[in-house]
Amino acid sequence: MGKTFKNPLLDPGPDPWVYKENDMYYLMITIGNRLDLWKSRTLSGISKGECKTIWTPPLAGINSKNIWAPEIHRINGKWYVYFTANDGVGDDESRKIFVLENNSEDPFTGQWIERGYVNTEYPGLDGTVFEYKDQLYFVYAGYGHFPAYGSALYIAEMTDPWTLTGENVMLTKPEYEWEMQGGMAINEGPVILKRKSKLFLVYSASATWSDDYSLGMLTLSANSDVMKPSAWEKSTQPVFKKSLENKVFAPGHNSFVESPDGTEDWIVYHAIPESEGGGQRSTRIQKIYWKADGTPEFGIPLATDDLIPVPSGED
Repeated sequence: MGKTFKNPLLDPGPDPWVYKENDMYYLMITIGNRLDLWKSRTLSGISKGECKTIWTPPLAGINSKNIWAPEIHRINGKWYVYFTANDGVGDDESRKIFVLENNSEDPFTGQWIERGYVNTEYPGLDGTVFEYKDQLYFVYAGYGHFPAYGSALYIAEMTDPWTLTGENVMLTKPEYEWEMQGGMAINEGPVILKRKSKLFLVYSASATWSDDYSLGMLTLSANSDVMKPSAWEKSTQPVFKKSLENKVFAPGHNSFVESPDGTEDWIVYHAIPESEGGGQRSTRIQKIYWKADGTPEFGIPLATDDLIPVPSGED
């Protein structure tokens, strides 16, 4: 066996987001009171890479507290960070998704400019962006039509990286028992996975502190309109869930990224090391596989004592 590593990569490490640009990996996690950015030329070593605080919140105001779930993206030659925040006074009804912009080639240099908050129709969190057929889209977990204690996933078209236009369309809401564990009915943490001509929307279900926090998936029918809920087929069972044997609980809130040489796809996610472990979320990664029909196979969460071969191209 060649070079290996063990999970977790970062502990604590909730809500991990990894983005690959050229030969560099960028990592962000929920810290709560600021936004930090890591960078590394290897995926397995990303938590040991250079780290920089790129934004600290004001002392008061609409984005001063509960800084959650940051994502970094490269759009039209500029860097953007999307993150959830509120005023610390209101609860879910005051959560918004804010945007930072950086014109520099390297996100560790230049200035991060606040572009305000995305004009979502509903209060929400966990915003993500993706491009499909030359149109930019935004997906977020919103507190809209669903009961106030839960969240559903909404999609909208974008005119620029911080502005939505048209209707916010609900794509999925909690409807199965596995989406309602931990005392809350939740669909959150949306992320897009692309594979050739196929498009998948992977999301987290149930309360993040529940052992049964897990991943669900929507699959877009070929050449369909992403804004039509009927074009997406929803998995009736979790596609990635806890492993009692491997002592991995509450796997979820993930992102996807390629290996350095582009031949492998990897899932980056957080999980809890013991049952009823609450907030002990750590960042983990493992390779995913592809079935003959072109759909992803996530397998089961790997144990922390497993020796995992590093992503292809790191050797």
